[in-house]
Amino acid sequence: MGKTSRLIAALLCCWGLAAPRAMATDYVDDINNGHHADGQHVVYEMNVGAFTAEGTLAAAQARLKELKRIGADIVWLMPIYPRGGGINSPYAATDFQQVNPAYGTIDDLKAFVGAAHALGMQVWLDWVPNHTATDARWVGEHPEYYKRSGGSFVHPNNYADVYQLDYGNGELRKAMTGCMKFWIDRADIDGYRCDYISSREIPVSYWQEAIPEIKGCKAGKAITFLGEADIAADATRLKAAGFDYDYAWQFQSQLANFGNGTAAARPRAFANTLMAHQDGIGFGRMLYLTNHDQNYNEKKKTLTHKYGDNRYPLTVLYFTVWGMPLVYNGQETGGNQALNYFTDEKIDWAQTDSKMLNTIRTLSALKHSVAAFRDGKAAADNHSVSWLTVNNNTSVLAYSCKQGDSEAVVVLNFGTSATAATVSGLTAGEYGLWLDSETIARGTGRKAVSLGATHTFELQAKGYRVYVKGHFADEGTAAMSAITTGAAAGGPVYSLGGQRRGSSGQLPGGIYISNGRKYVKRH
Repeated sequence: MGKTSRLIAALLCCWGLAAPRAMATDYVDDINNGHHADGQHVVYEMNVGAFTAEGTLAAAQARLKELKRIGADIVWLMPIYPRGGGINSPYAATDFQQVNPAYGTIDDLKAFVGAAHALGMQVWLDWVPNHTATDARWVGEHPEYYKRSGGSFVHPNNYADVYQLDYGNGELRKAMTGCMKFWIDRADIDGYRCDYISSREIPVSYWQEAIPEIKGCKAGKAITFLGEADIAADATRLKAAGFDYDYAWQFQSQLANFGNGTAAARPRAFANTLMAHQDGIGFGRMLYLTNHDQNYNEKKKTLTHKYGDNRYPLTVLYFTVWGMPLVYNGQETGGNQALNYFTDEKIDWAQTDSKMLNTIRTLSALKHSVAAFRDGKAAADNHSVSWLTVNNNTSVLAYSCKQGDSEAVVVLNFGTSATAATVSGLTAGEYGLWLDSETIARGTGRKAVSLGATHTFELQAKGYRVYVKGHFADEGTAAMSAITTGAAAGGPVYSLGGQRRGSSGQLPGGIYISNGRKYVKRH
Protein backbone atom coordinates (compact mmCIF):
# COMPACT_ATOMS: atom_id res chain seq x y z
CA MET A 1 0.00 0.00 0.00
CA GLY A 2 1.37 3.41 -1.00
CA LYS A 3 1.80 6.39 1.32
CA THR A 4 -1.38 8.07 0.04
CA SER A 5 -3.41 4.88 0.47
CA ARG A 6 -2.10 4.44 4.03
CA LEU A 7 -3.05 8.04 4.85
CA ILE A 8 -6.58 7.58 3.53
CA ALA A 9 -6.89 4.30 5.45
CA ALA A 10 -5.78 6.09 8.62
CA LEU A 11 -8.29 8.88 8.08
CA LEU A 12 -11.05 6.37 7.52
CA CYS A 13 -10.10 4.58 10.71
CA CYS A 14 -10.17 7.85 12.63
CA TRP A 15 -13.64 8.49 11.28
CA GLY A 16 -14.79 5.07 12.47
CA LEU A 17 -14.77 3.75 8.88
CA ALA A 18 -12.21 0.96 8.98
CA ALA A 19 -12.39 0.09 5.28
CA PRO A 20 -14.10 1.40 2.13
CA ARG A 21 -16.73 -1.35 2.42
CA ALA A 22 -17.78 0.18 5.75
CA MET A 23 -18.45 3.41 3.84
CA ALA A 24 -21.58 1.92 2.28
CA THR A 25 -24.19 4.64 2.46
CA ASP A 26 -27.11 3.27 0.47
CA TYR A 27 -28.86 0.20 -0.83
CA VAL A 28 -26.81 0.30 -4.06
CA ASP A 29 -23.59 -0.16 -2.09
CA ASP A 30 -25.11 -3.01 -0.12
CA ILE A 31 -26.07 -4.81 -3.34
CA ASN A 32 -22.85 -4.18 -5.27
CA ASN A 33 -20.66 -5.30 -2.38
CA GLY A 34 -22.05 -8.83 -2.66
CA HIS A 35 -20.88 -11.81 -4.72
CA HIS A 36 -22.85 -12.25 -7.93
CA ALA A 37 -23.56 -15.23 -10.11
CA ASP A 38 -23.16 -15.75 -13.85
CA GLY A 39 -25.70 -13.71 -15.75
CA GLN A 40 -25.44 -10.86 -13.21
CA HIS A 41 -21.93 -9.65 -14.04
CA VAL A 42 -20.53 -6.27 -15.03
CA VAL A 43 -17.10 -6.13 -16.73
CA TYR A 44 -14.61 -3.32 -16.12
CA GLU A 45 -11.81 -2.83 -18.66
CA MET A 46 -8.67 -1.53 -16.93
CA ASN A 47 -5.44 -0.26 -18.42
CA VAL A 48 -3.12 -0.74 -15.43
CA GLY A 49 -0.75 2.01 -16.56
CA ALA A 50 -3.56 4.56 -16.89
CA PHE A 51 -5.68 3.68 -13.88
CA THR A 52 -3.53 5.28 -11.17
CA ALA A 53 -0.84 7.94 -10.99
CA GLU A 54 1.69 5.22 -10.17
CA GLY A 55 0.54 3.04 -13.06
CA THR A 56 1.24 -0.19 -11.20
CA LEU A 57 -0.64 -3.33 -10.27
CA ALA A 58 -0.02 -2.61 -6.59
CA ALA A 59 -1.57 0.85 -6.85
CA ALA A 60 -4.53 -0.53 -8.81
CA GLN A 61 -5.00 -3.25 -6.20
CA ALA A 62 -5.39 -0.59 -3.52
CA ARG A 63 -8.38 0.80 -5.45
CA LEU A 64 -10.22 -2.44 -6.17
CA LYS A 65 -12.85 -1.60 -3.56
CA GLU A 66 -13.77 1.50 -5.57
CA LEU A 67 -14.46 -0.73 -8.58
CA LYS A 68 -16.50 -3.06 -6.42
CA ARG A 69 -18.52 -0.06 -5.28
CA ILE A 70 -19.48 0.91 -8.82
CA GLY A 71 -20.48 -2.69 -9.46
CA ALA A 72 -17.55 -4.33 -11.26
CA ASP A 73 -17.53 -8.13 -11.01
CA ILE A 74 -14.87 -8.84 -13.63
CA VAL A 75 -11.71 -6.79 -14.15
CA TRP A 76 -10.39 -7.23 -17.67
CA LEU A 77 -6.77 -6.12 -17.66
CA MET A 78 -5.49 -4.75 -20.94
CA PRO A 79 -2.19 -6.47 -21.93
CA ILE A 80 0.19 -6.60 -18.99
CA TYR A 81 3.15 -8.03 -20.94
CA PRO A 82 6.43 -6.23 -21.72
CA ARG A 83 6.03 -4.07 -24.83
CA GLY A 84 8.19 -3.80 -27.93
CA GLY A 85 8.06 -3.07 -31.63
CA GLY A 86 9.03 0.57 -31.35
CA ILE A 87 5.68 2.31 -30.79
CA ASN A 88 4.92 0.94 -27.32
CA SER A 89 1.64 -0.74 -28.18
CA PRO A 90 0.31 -2.97 -25.39
CA TYR A 91 -0.71 -5.35 -28.17
CA ALA A 92 2.95 -5.83 -29.23
CA ALA A 93 4.21 -8.21 -26.55
CA THR A 94 7.83 -9.28 -26.27
CA ASP A 95 7.24 -12.10 -23.78
CA PHE A 96 3.90 -13.75 -23.00
CA GLN A 97 5.18 -15.09 -19.66
CA GLN A 98 6.37 -11.85 -18.08
CA VAL A 99 4.77 -8.73 -16.64
CA ASN A 100 5.62 -5.28 -17.98
CA PRO A 101 8.20 -4.09 -15.41
CA ALA A 102 6.52 -0.67 -15.38
CA TYR A 103 3.47 -2.42 -13.90
CA GLY A 104 5.24 -4.68 -11.42
CA THR A 105 6.00 -8.38 -11.20
CA ILE A 106 4.23 -11.71 -11.54
CA ASP A 107 3.91 -11.71 -7.75
CA ASP A 108 2.20 -8.31 -7.95
CA LEU A 109 -0.28 -9.74 -10.44
CA LYS A 110 -0.87 -12.72 -8.18
CA ALA A 111 -1.55 -10.35 -5.26
CA PHE A 112 -3.91 -8.28 -7.41
CA VAL A 113 -5.88 -11.38 -8.39
CA GLY A 114 -5.99 -12.59 -4.78
CA ALA A 115 -7.35 -9.23 -3.59
CA ALA A 116 -9.96 -9.25 -6.35
CA HIS A 117 -11.04 -12.77 -5.43
CA ALA A 118 -11.42 -11.74 -1.80
CA LEU A 119 -13.93 -9.11 -2.99
CA GLY A 120 -15.83 -11.60 -5.12
CA MET A 121 -14.36 -10.29 -8.38
CA GLN A 122 -12.77 -12.14 -11.30
CA VAL A 123 -9.68 -11.08 -13.27
CA TRP A 124 -9.35 -11.66 -17.00
CA LEU A 125 -6.15 -11.10 -18.95
CA ASP A 126 -6.04 -9.64 -22.44
CA TRP A 127 -4.58 -12.31 -24.75
CA VAL A 128 -2.96 -11.43 -28.10
CA PRO A 129 -3.01 -14.63 -30.16
CA ASN A 130 -2.30 -13.28 -33.65
CA HIS A 131 1.16 -11.74 -33.34
CA THR A 132 4.09 -10.63 -31.18
CA ALA A 133 6.35 -7.57 -31.22
CA THR A 134 9.07 -7.57 -33.85
CA ASP A 135 11.66 -7.77 -31.05
CA ALA A 136 9.88 -10.50 -29.08
CA ARG A 137 11.91 -13.21 -27.37
CA TRP A 138 10.54 -15.84 -29.74
CA VAL A 139 11.85 -13.99 -32.82
CA GLY A 140 15.38 -15.03 -31.83
CA GLU A 141 14.63 -18.26 -29.97
CA HIS A 142 11.89 -19.70 -32.17
CA PRO A 143 11.83 -18.04 -35.59
CA GLU A 144 9.92 -21.09 -36.83
CA TYR A 145 6.91 -19.83 -34.89
CA TYR A 146 6.40 -17.02 -37.42
CA LYS A 147 4.85 -16.81 -40.85
CA ARG A 148 7.23 -16.00 -43.71
CA SER A 149 6.79 -14.50 -47.16
CA GLY A 150 9.77 -14.59 -49.49
CA GLY A 151 11.94 -15.48 -46.53
CA SER A 152 10.87 -12.43 -44.49
CA PHE A 153 8.65 -12.20 -41.46
CA VAL A 154 5.10 -10.96 -42.19
CA HIS A 155 3.61 -7.78 -40.72
CA PRO A 156 -0.14 -8.47 -40.26
CA ASN A 157 -2.35 -5.66 -41.59
CA ASN A 158 0.90 -3.79 -42.39
CA TYR A 159 1.47 -3.11 -38.68
CA ALA A 160 5.21 -2.46 -38.65
CA ASP A 161 5.63 -3.19 -34.94
CA VAL A 162 4.44 -6.82 -34.97
CA TYR A 163 5.08 -10.15 -36.73
CA GLN A 164 2.42 -12.69 -37.69
CA LEU A 165 2.47 -16.01 -35.83
CA ASP A 166 2.19 -19.24 -37.84
CA TYR A 167 -0.60 -21.53 -36.60
CA GLY A 168 0.44 -24.12 -39.17
CA ASN A 169 3.28 -24.90 -36.76
CA GLY A 170 2.10 -27.38 -34.12
CA GLU A 171 4.78 -26.29 -31.66
CA LEU A 172 3.57 -22.69 -31.85
CA ARG A 173 0.06 -23.83 -31.05
CA LYS A 174 1.33 -25.75 -28.02
CA ALA A 175 3.39 -22.76 -26.88
CA MET A 176 0.44 -20.36 -27.07
CA THR A 177 -1.83 -22.70 -25.13
CA GLY A 178 0.97 -23.27 -22.63
CA CYS A 179 1.31 -19.53 -22.04
CA MET A 180 -2.38 -19.23 -21.22
CA LYS A 181 -2.12 -22.14 -18.80
CA PHE A 182 0.93 -20.44 -17.26
CA TRP A 183 -1.11 -17.48 -16.00
CA ILE A 184 -3.82 -19.73 -14.57
CA ASP A 185 -1.17 -21.68 -12.70
CA ARG A 186 0.97 -18.77 -11.56
CA ALA A 187 -1.60 -16.04 -10.90
CA ASP A 188 -4.94 -17.90 -10.68
CA ILE A 189 -6.58 -15.72 -13.34
CA ASP A 190 -10.17 -16.44 -14.31
CA GLY A 191 -10.42 -15.85 -18.03
CA TYR A 192 -9.16 -14.30 -21.22
CA ARG A 193 -10.34 -11.53 -23.49
CA CYS A 194 -8.86 -12.72 -26.80
CA ASP A 195 -7.80 -10.02 -29.23
CA TYR A 196 -8.57 -10.11 -32.96
CA ILE A 197 -9.95 -13.63 -33.10
CA SER A 198 -11.44 -12.86 -36.50
CA SER A 199 -7.91 -13.12 -37.95
CA ARG A 200 -7.95 -15.66 -40.76
CA GLU A 201 -4.43 -16.66 -39.69
CA ILE A 202 -5.85 -18.33 -36.55
CA PRO A 203 -7.80 -21.45 -37.58
CA VAL A 204 -11.03 -22.28 -35.76
CA SER A 205 -9.52 -25.70 -35.03
CA TYR A 206 -6.98 -24.03 -32.75
CA TRP A 207 -9.70 -22.58 -30.50
CA GLN A 208 -11.63 -25.85 -30.58
CA GLU A 209 -8.55 -27.62 -29.21
CA ALA A 210 -7.18 -24.94 -26.91
CA ILE A 211 -10.31 -23.67 -25.12
CA PRO A 212 -11.40 -27.07 -23.69
CA GLU A 213 -7.80 -27.87 -22.75
CA ILE A 214 -7.37 -24.58 -20.91
CA LYS A 215 -10.77 -24.80 -19.24
CA GLY A 216 -9.82 -28.22 -17.88
CA CYS A 217 -6.26 -27.47 -16.80
CA LYS A 218 -7.04 -26.68 -13.16
CA ALA A 219 -9.52 -28.78 -11.21
CA GLY A 220 -12.47 -26.81 -9.89
CA LYS A 221 -11.42 -23.65 -11.74
CA ALA A 222 -13.86 -21.99 -14.14
CA ILE A 223 -12.18 -20.17 -17.04
CA THR A 224 -14.13 -17.80 -19.29
CA PHE A 225 -13.27 -16.81 -22.86
CA LEU A 226 -14.40 -13.52 -24.44
CA GLY A 227 -13.65 -13.12 -28.14
CA GLU A 228 -13.07 -9.76 -29.82
CA ALA A 229 -15.39 -10.32 -32.76
CA ASP A 230 -19.07 -10.00 -33.43
CA ILE A 231 -19.35 -13.77 -33.82
CA ALA A 232 -23.13 -13.82 -33.82
CA ALA A 233 -23.51 -11.18 -36.55
CA ASP A 234 -20.41 -11.52 -38.71
CA ALA A 235 -17.82 -14.23 -38.17
CA THR A 236 -20.01 -17.29 -38.68
CA ARG A 237 -16.95 -19.54 -38.93
CA LEU A 238 -16.29 -18.85 -35.23
CA LYS A 239 -19.73 -19.78 -33.91
CA ALA A 240 -18.51 -23.25 -32.95
CA ALA A 241 -15.09 -22.11 -31.71
CA GLY A 242 -16.03 -22.40 -28.02
CA PHE A 243 -16.07 -18.80 -26.79
CA ASP A 244 -18.32 -17.92 -23.86
CA TYR A 245 -18.95 -14.32 -24.94
CA ASP A 246 -18.38 -12.21 -28.01
CA TYR A 247 -18.45 -8.48 -28.66
CA ALA A 248 -21.87 -7.25 -29.73
CA TRP A 249 -19.88 -4.97 -32.02
CA GLN A 250 -22.64 -4.33 -34.51
CA PHE A 251 -24.90 -3.00 -31.74
CA GLN A 252 -22.26 -0.54 -30.54
CA SER A 253 -21.54 0.62 -34.08
CA GLN A 254 -25.24 1.23 -34.68
CA LEU A 255 -25.55 3.21 -31.45
CA ALA A 256 -22.50 5.28 -32.42
CA ASN A 257 -24.14 6.04 -35.77
CA PHE A 258 -27.31 7.01 -33.89
CA GLY A 259 -25.18 9.35 -31.77
CA ASN A 260 -27.27 12.15 -30.33
CA GLY A 261 -30.31 11.27 -32.45
CA THR A 262 -33.89 11.62 -31.27
CA ALA A 263 -35.89 8.91 -33.07
CA ALA A 264 -36.55 6.12 -30.55
CA ALA A 265 -37.42 3.69 -33.36
CA ARG A 266 -33.75 3.40 -34.30
CA PRO A 267 -32.30 2.01 -31.03
CA ARG A 268 -35.38 -0.19 -30.79
CA ALA A 269 -34.55 -1.68 -34.21
CA PHE A 270 -30.90 -2.10 -33.21
CA ALA A 271 -31.93 -3.99 -30.06
CA ASN A 272 -34.26 -6.23 -32.07
CA THR A 273 -31.37 -7.20 -34.35
CA LEU A 274 -29.15 -7.84 -31.34
CA MET A 275 -31.68 -10.13 -29.70
CA ALA A 276 -32.45 -11.98 -32.94
CA HIS A 277 -28.78 -12.91 -33.27
CA GLN A 278 -28.97 -14.79 -29.96
CA ASP A 279 -31.06 -17.54 -31.58
CA GLY A 280 -29.17 -20.76 -32.19
CA ILE A 281 -25.86 -19.74 -30.60
CA GLY A 282 -24.27 -21.03 -27.42
CA PHE A 283 -22.49 -17.94 -26.16
CA GLY A 284 -23.40 -14.66 -24.50
CA ARG A 285 -22.99 -11.08 -25.73
CA MET A 286 -20.95 -8.27 -24.19
CA LEU A 287 -22.42 -4.79 -24.68
CA TYR A 288 -20.69 -1.43 -24.39
CA LEU A 289 -20.69 2.19 -25.52
CA THR A 290 -16.91 2.55 -25.57
CA ASN A 291 -13.65 0.71 -24.94
CA HIS A 292 -9.99 1.38 -25.68
CA ASP A 293 -10.51 1.09 -29.44
CA GLN A 294 -13.60 3.29 -29.63
CA ASN A 295 -12.19 5.79 -27.15
CA TYR A 296 -8.77 6.37 -28.75
CA ASN A 297 -8.42 4.70 -32.15
CA GLU A 298 -11.68 6.04 -33.60
CA LYS A 299 -10.48 9.62 -34.02
CA LYS A 300 -10.11 9.95 -30.25
CA LYS A 301 -13.84 10.36 -29.69
CA THR A 302 -15.07 10.57 -26.11
CA LEU A 303 -18.56 9.61 -24.98
CA THR A 304 -19.70 13.19 -25.43
CA HIS A 305 -18.21 13.38 -28.92
CA LYS A 306 -19.92 10.14 -29.93
CA TYR A 307 -23.27 10.40 -28.21
CA GLY A 308 -23.77 13.89 -26.80
CA ASP A 309 -26.32 13.85 -23.98
CA ASN A 310 -27.60 10.50 -25.30
CA ARG A 311 -24.63 9.02 -23.43
CA TYR A 312 -26.90 8.85 -20.37
CA PRO A 313 -30.03 7.12 -21.74
CA LEU A 314 -27.88 4.91 -23.98
CA THR A 315 -25.95 3.78 -20.90
CA VAL A 316 -29.27 2.70 -19.41
CA LEU A 317 -30.20 0.96 -22.66
CA TYR A 318 -27.06 -1.16 -23.01
CA PHE A 319 -27.06 -2.11 -19.33
CA THR A 320 -30.68 -3.28 -19.34
CA VAL A 321 -31.83 -4.42 -22.76
CA TRP A 322 -29.62 -7.51 -23.23
CA GLY A 323 -26.27 -9.16 -22.50
CA MET A 324 -23.38 -8.44 -20.14
CA PRO A 325 -22.37 -4.76 -19.84
CA LEU A 326 -18.82 -3.39 -20.02
CA VAL A 327 -17.52 -0.20 -18.37
CA TYR A 328 -14.28 1.23 -19.80
CA ASN A 329 -11.84 2.70 -17.30
CA GLY A 330 -12.70 6.32 -16.62
CA GLN A 331 -16.22 5.97 -18.02
CA GLU A 332 -17.58 6.44 -14.53
CA THR A 333 -16.09 9.97 -14.51
CA GLY A 334 -18.12 10.82 -17.61
CA GLY A 335 -15.76 9.22 -20.13
CA ASN A 336 -14.64 12.55 -21.56
CA GLN A 337 -10.96 11.76 -21.99
CA ALA A 338 -9.51 10.21 -25.14
CA LEU A 339 -6.91 8.07 -23.37
CA ASN A 340 -3.74 7.30 -25.33
CA TYR A 341 -3.09 3.72 -24.29
CA PHE A 342 0.24 3.65 -26.13
CA THR A 343 1.60 6.10 -23.56
CA ASP A 344 -0.61 4.93 -20.67
CA GLU A 345 -2.11 8.40 -20.41
CA LYS A 346 -3.50 8.77 -16.90
CA ILE A 347 -7.18 8.95 -16.15
CA ASP A 348 -7.99 12.37 -14.75
CA TRP A 349 -9.90 11.39 -11.64
CA ALA A 350 -10.46 15.08 -10.84
CA GLN A 351 -13.00 15.03 -13.67
CA THR A 352 -16.25 13.96 -12.07
CA ASP A 353 -19.74 13.35 -13.34
CA SER A 354 -21.93 12.33 -10.43
CA LYS A 355 -24.85 11.70 -12.76
CA MET A 356 -22.90 9.13 -14.78
CA LEU A 357 -21.25 7.60 -11.72
CA ASN A 358 -24.51 7.11 -9.82
CA THR A 359 -26.30 5.93 -12.94
CA ILE A 360 -23.67 3.21 -13.49
CA ARG A 361 -23.69 2.26 -9.81
CA THR A 362 -27.47 1.90 -9.83
CA LEU A 363 -27.53 -0.01 -13.12
CA SER A 364 -24.95 -2.42 -11.68
CA ALA A 365 -27.15 -2.93 -8.62
CA LEU A 366 -30.11 -3.65 -10.90
CA LYS A 367 -28.02 -6.15 -12.88
CA HIS A 368 -26.90 -7.82 -9.67
CA SER A 369 -30.23 -8.11 -7.92
CA VAL A 370 -33.09 -8.09 -10.43
CA ALA A 371 -33.63 -11.33 -12.35
CA ALA A 372 -35.40 -9.40 -15.11
CA PHE A 373 -31.98 -8.10 -16.22
CA ARG A 374 -30.01 -11.37 -16.23
CA ASP A 375 -28.21 -12.55 -19.34
CA GLY A 376 -27.23 -16.00 -20.58
CA LYS A 377 -25.56 -17.95 -23.37
CA ALA A 378 -28.78 -19.22 -24.93
CA ALA A 379 -31.77 -17.09 -25.91
CA ALA A 380 -33.91 -18.93 -23.36
CA ASP A 381 -31.46 -18.04 -20.56
CA ASN A 382 -31.91 -14.32 -21.16
CA HIS A 383 -34.74 -12.19 -19.91
CA SER A 384 -37.50 -11.38 -22.35
CA VAL A 385 -38.00 -7.88 -23.73
CA SER A 386 -41.42 -6.49 -24.66
CA TRP A 387 -41.70 -3.12 -26.36
CA LEU A 388 -44.40 -1.01 -24.78
CA THR A 389 -46.68 1.23 -26.80
CA VAL A 390 -45.78 4.91 -26.60
CA ASN A 391 -48.64 7.03 -27.83
CA ASN A 392 -47.94 10.02 -30.08
CA ASN A 393 -44.30 10.43 -29.05
CA THR A 394 -41.47 9.39 -31.36
CA SER A 395 -38.60 10.28 -29.04
CA VAL A 396 -39.52 7.98 -26.12
CA LEU A 397 -38.62 4.29 -25.94
CA ALA A 398 -40.32 2.10 -23.32
CA TYR A 399 -39.89 -1.61 -22.68
CA SER A 400 -40.44 -4.21 -20.01
CA CYS A 401 -37.95 -6.92 -19.09
CA LYS A 402 -39.14 -10.16 -17.53
CA GLN A 403 -37.67 -13.37 -16.23
CA GLY A 404 -39.81 -15.67 -14.15
CA ASP A 405 -41.83 -13.53 -11.75
CA SER A 406 -39.33 -10.66 -11.95
CA GLU A 407 -40.32 -7.65 -14.04
CA ALA A 408 -38.89 -4.20 -14.71
CA VAL A 409 -39.86 -1.23 -16.86
CA VAL A 410 -37.41 1.11 -18.61
CA VAL A 411 -38.46 4.46 -20.11
CA LEU A 412 -35.96 6.55 -22.13
CA ASN A 413 -36.39 9.98 -23.71
CA PHE A 414 -33.99 10.68 -26.59
CA GLY A 415 -35.68 13.99 -27.30
CA THR A 416 -34.07 17.39 -26.80
CA SER A 417 -36.91 18.75 -24.69
CA ALA A 418 -38.99 17.64 -21.74
CA THR A 419 -41.99 15.55 -22.64
CA ALA A 420 -45.03 13.75 -21.29
CA ALA A 421 -45.27 10.26 -22.80
CA THR A 422 -48.32 8.06 -22.35
CA VAL A 423 -47.28 4.40 -22.31
CA SER A 424 -49.64 1.44 -22.47
CA GLY A 425 -49.09 -2.30 -22.07
CA LEU A 426 -47.73 -2.07 -18.53
CA THR A 427 -48.45 -4.61 -15.83
CA ALA A 428 -50.40 -2.59 -13.30
CA GLY A 429 -49.28 -2.65 -9.68
CA GLU A 430 -46.66 -1.54 -7.17
CA TYR A 431 -43.15 -0.66 -8.39
CA GLY A 432 -39.96 0.74 -6.99
CA LEU A 433 -38.49 3.66 -8.94
CA TRP A 434 -34.81 2.71 -8.74
CA LEU A 435 -33.32 5.14 -11.23
CA ASP A 436 -34.52 8.65 -12.06
CA SER A 437 -32.42 10.94 -14.25
CA GLU A 438 -33.78 14.01 -12.46
CA THR A 439 -32.40 13.03 -9.06
CA ILE A 440 -29.54 10.59 -9.68
CA ALA A 441 -26.80 13.26 -9.77
CA ARG A 442 -27.57 14.00 -6.12
CA GLY A 443 -27.24 10.37 -5.08
CA THR A 444 -29.03 7.07 -5.34
CA GLY A 445 -32.61 6.76 -4.21
CA ARG A 446 -35.58 4.45 -4.44
CA LYS A 447 -39.24 5.39 -4.24
CA ALA A 448 -42.43 3.32 -4.09
CA VAL A 449 -44.89 4.15 -6.87
CA SER A 450 -48.00 2.67 -8.45
CA LEU A 451 -48.31 2.25 -12.22
CA GLY A 452 -51.48 1.50 -14.11
CA ALA A 453 -51.79 -0.48 -17.32
CA THR A 454 -51.51 2.91 -19.02
CA HIS A 455 -49.36 5.59 -17.45
CA THR A 456 -48.14 9.04 -18.43
CA PHE A 457 -44.44 9.58 -17.70
CA GLU A 458 -43.04 13.09 -17.48
CA LEU A 459 -39.42 13.01 -18.60
CA GLN A 460 -36.76 15.69 -18.88
CA ALA A 461 -34.76 16.04 -22.10
CA LYS A 462 -32.58 12.93 -22.49
CA GLY A 463 -34.26 11.64 -19.32
CA TYR A 464 -34.71 8.09 -18.11
CA ARG A 465 -36.44 6.00 -15.45
CA VAL A 466 -36.12 2.37 -14.35
CA TYR A 467 -38.91 0.76 -12.31
CA VAL A 468 -38.83 -2.69 -10.66
CA LYS A 469 -42.14 -4.42 -9.95
CA GLY A 470 -42.74 -5.13 -6.28
CA HIS A 471 -42.82 -3.32 -2.97
CA PHE A 472 -39.66 -1.41 -2.00
CA ALA A 473 -39.19 0.94 0.92
CA ASP A 474 -38.39 4.54 0.10
CA GLU A 475 -34.66 5.25 0.34
CA GLY A 476 -32.75 8.39 -0.46
CA THR A 477 -30.29 11.06 0.62
CA ALA A 478 -32.73 13.62 1.97
CA ALA A 479 -31.37 13.26 5.51
CA MET A 480 -27.93 14.50 4.48
CA SER A 481 -27.09 18.17 4.69
CA ALA A 482 -25.84 20.28 1.81
CA ILE A 483 -22.10 20.84 1.78
CA THR A 484 -20.91 24.39 2.29
CA THR A 485 -17.52 26.07 2.20
CA GLY A 486 -17.69 26.45 5.95
CA ALA A 487 -18.43 22.76 6.50
CA ALA A 488 -15.34 21.70 4.59
CA ALA A 489 -13.07 24.50 5.70
CA GLY A 490 -11.67 22.59 8.65
CA GLY A 491 -10.27 19.73 6.57
CA PRO A 492 -9.93 18.13 3.17
CA VAL A 493 -12.87 16.84 1.13
CA TYR A 494 -12.93 13.20 -0.05
CA SER A 495 -15.12 11.22 -2.39
CA LEU A 496 -16.90 8.18 -0.97
CA GLY A 497 -14.18 6.10 -2.64
CA GLY A 498 -11.50 7.83 -0.51
CA GLN A 499 -10.14 10.11 -3.25
CA ARG A 500 -8.98 13.62 -2.28
CA ARG A 501 -11.11 16.31 -3.93
CA GLY A 502 -10.72 20.06 -4.34
CA SER A 503 -12.34 22.81 -2.31
CA SER A 504 -16.06 22.48 -1.80
CA GLY A 505 -16.77 25.52 -3.95
CA GLN A 506 -15.23 23.77 -6.96
CA LEU A 507 -16.95 20.42 -6.49
CA PRO A 508 -19.68 19.14 -8.81
CA GLY A 509 -22.87 17.74 -7.38
CA GLY A 510 -22.45 14.49 -5.48
CA ILE A 511 -21.84 12.89 -2.08
CA TYR A 512 -18.65 13.71 -0.18
CA ILE A 513 -16.95 13.26 3.19
CA SER A 514 -15.38 16.13 5.12
CA ASN A 515 -14.35 16.15 8.77
CA GLY A 516 -15.87 12.75 9.28
CA ARG A 517 -19.32 13.73 8.01
CA LYS A 518 -21.18 12.96 4.80
CA TYR A 519 -22.54 15.80 2.69
CA VAL A 520 -24.53 16.23 -0.49
CA LYS A 521 -23.32 18.98 -2.80
CA ARG A 522 -26.30 20.29 -4.77
CA HIS A 523 -25.87 21.49 -8.35
